[in-house]
Amino acid sequence: MLTGIINAFRGQVRIRAECAFPERVLNLCGAQDLSFWDLEWESPTAFTCRISRKDWRILRQTGRKLDCTFSVVGLEGVPYFLFRFRHRQALVVGLVACAMSLFLGSFLIWDFQVEGNVRVPAERILRTLGKNGVGLGTFGLTLNAEDIRNHVLLDIPELSWISVNVSGCRATVTVRERIPAPELIDKRIPANLVARRPGLVLKVQTMGGVACVLPGTSVTEGQILISGVEDTDTVGARVLAGMGAVQARTWYTLWTNVPLTAEGKEYTGQEKNGVSLILGTRRIKFFSNSSITQGNYDKITNRYPLTFFGIPLPVTIEWETWKFYETVPTAQDPAQVEKAMEAVLTEQLHEMVDAYGSIRSTLCSSRQKDGTLTVTLSAECEEQIGRSVPIYAETAEPAEDTGS
Repeated sequence: MLTGIINAFRGQVRIRAECAFPERVLNLCGAQDLSFWDLEWESPTAFTCRISRKDWRILRQTGRKLDCTFSVVGLEGVPYFLFRFRHRQALVVGLVACAMSLFLGSFLIWDFQVEGNVRVPAERILRTLGKNGVGLGTFGLTLNAEDIRNHVLLDIPELSWISVNVSGCRATVTVRERIPAPELIDKRIPANLVARRPGLVLKVQTMGGVACVLPGTSVTEGQILISGVEDTDTVGARVLAGMGAVQARTWYTLWTNVPLTAEGKEYTGQEKNGVSLILGTRRIKFFSNSSITQGNYDKITNRYPLTFFGIPLPVTIEWETWKFYETVPTAQDPAQVEKAMEAVLTEQLHEMVDAYGSIRSTLCSSRQKDGTLTVTLSAECEEQIGRSVPIYAETAEPAEDTGS
């Protein structure tokens, strides 16, 4: 296969040789070290084969002494293909310009991929990079990684590290988000540790103050778990910061009401299509008006980035479809509604519990009445229920001086 590609690039000639003694032609090729291939016999005195351009010139000159007739059956390969356009200078210039554009464009950035971001949107990172000179069409070999890192980290304080790696026409932006520092507790401020919510105490860990509850004790919301007031035998009561952690078993009950009749979509079959061409950051529309003022519709957008032998090009074809529909009352399946609401309530439960502990078990139930489905989620959790509440000491007002 490789030999065929090389022959196609350097050009090859398919010839027909007719001679009374055709074996003399083959012997001459062997004596002159001329390569030929794809030999086919047409008759005992004639055959066809392929030979390179250089060897064809030698064979044509030396073969005159053999009383042999040579004829060209076909000219194949890149040189002969380009030779056809020798009188079309504009086309040749266009091909050369296109090849140069592809060559130079391979050093430019036409695609971005952001990795490692969770809280910071990728759009914000790309906008900040564009502000600092890294955008579509940027020459990838001139990027200063340290300068980019310093400027972007100043503009986005939520990031602790960023790197831009360019591979061909694609830039991979890898970021690491900064872990927020925990809130510091001032030990000089007197405080009590009280229950954030009711529960059954499993473990008490005291780092300051006096523990007021024991494992196995049920507590209510607002009850003091670790007191910041400590009695001493020598100086009386001492006020300090009550600190520690109280692990407890807690229970949650979340519920929601969902109507079993909802507005559904019924497509009318009417559609509207629009094609756009995106060149870099510019968008060229090939349809007159994209605004629709009447009717309900779903807009479906598909984008097809163009590539050239795996190299991404700054050209994207965007196909937009507007599908019109009418709203009609639709009965919902209670089982599907219960499953969907269970997922919603579970997500809400995680938002409430994950910051303090973990969910041990859940139980979902539903009840249908008057066209409404009530979905209830009961959960048992294990979490830290303590929260610090400052102790405000009352100061006595100075007595008024009545005079003597």
